[in-house]
Amino acid sequence: MRTPIRFGAMIIALSLAAAGGGSAGASTDTTPPEEDVETTAAAAETTAAAADDTAADDTAADDTAAAGTAAAGTAAAGDAVTFETGLDFTSILLPKFTGIAVFDQANEGAQEAAAELGTDPAEFLGPTADNSVAGQIEIVTNAATQGVDAVMMSNNAGDQIEPAVQAAVDAGVEVVTWDSPIPSGEGESLFVAQVDFDETGQVMADMTTSILGDEGGQIAILSASPDAANQNAWIAAFEEVLAGSDYENIELVDTVYGNDESEESYNQALALVDQYPDLDLIMSPTTVGIAAAAKAMQDEGLCDQVRVSGLGLPDEMREYNESGCAPEFALWSFVDLGYLTYYATYGLATDQIEAAEGVTFEAGRMGTYSIEVDPTRDNGLRVLMGPFTVYTAENIGE
Repeated sequence: MRTPIRFGAMIIALSLAAAGGGSAGASTDTTPPEEDVETTAAAAETTAAAADDTAADDTAADDTAAAGTAAAGTAAAGDAVTFETGLDFTSILLPKFTGIAVFDQANEGAQEAAAELGTDPAEFLGPTADNSVAGQIEIVTNAATQGVDAVMMSNNAGDQIEPAVQAAVDAGVEVVTWDSPIPSGEGESLFVAQVDFDETGQVMADMTTSILGDEGGQIAILSASPDAANQNAWIAAFEEVLAGSDYENIELVDTVYGNDESEESYNQALALVDQYPDLDLIMSPTTVGIAAAAKAMQDEGLCDQVRVSGLGLPDEMREYNESGCAPEFALWSFVDLGYLTYYATYGLATDQIEAAEGVTFEAGRMGTYSIEVDPTRDNGLRVLMGPFTVYTAENIGE
């Protein structure tokens, strides 16, 4: 910018020089007096310097304004978004299957969030336990043609759900998972994680050592279904912790599946006792499985020989905790999980936030949450809810 300003200053100087020459035109000596030339040159230099200072000030002002604008933009990007309420939003809350208390609780939380946001509650729609995988795939497939804005799914179909999810996404449906994600993360905008999955393994290991003591013993795992992504991740994390030197006295003898059906889980627990006479503990990271296993041990009078632990609902486990069959177990709030899932999905589907690392939003009574890379999978984003509560005889009544 300075070159044309200097050129303008030269023109001014020449004009002043020309004016001085014209004034001397009456003289027969056409050479301007030395004093006049020096005065004119000094004036020109002064004018040029002033022009340079003005340009520098303008540039500094521009730089300051630009810096201020950038800073303001960065601050805005880091602010937690408070969602505008009352926007059109239709959705499906899809559990692994219906008839399970924890999923009913998640629906209660989602209904609460919908009321706060002034929009339509989610349709609580799920398959039966005996048709969970195929039923979930069918519901997601149908969602692609039903015009809903979002599907919030606790995935029980593993990676088998991917084609149906991709078809829904291609049709403009936002797919958010909760409780159990899509292992590959394909098609999923976001996973609302109840707790850190790696932490789950540590919590189960800590409860195991607390129950068995320094002597350790034989343990077995009673899981839900082989396709449940959350169960598989928790078991993998548990096995990784048990491989450490601090747990050398604990022997994992088997992993079996009750498919989150009470009767089947009950029978699987009894089969474990028959197959492993020295079994000391059944670890069941599923609310259906832990309650069924505890009932089986209590019915057979085995609570003093085989204890039960894992993830369970306090209301369902109080009897078994008091009898000593399940001295310790853990869980989180499924009401809060449904509530947070609905808030996050509403924000995404109404374009108030995007599924990107670092995006922060307000989730009503639960406060501020941020989207982050899911460290427990090779691909995918998550919002981490937390925390665990470990229940014992001391706090189960609270």
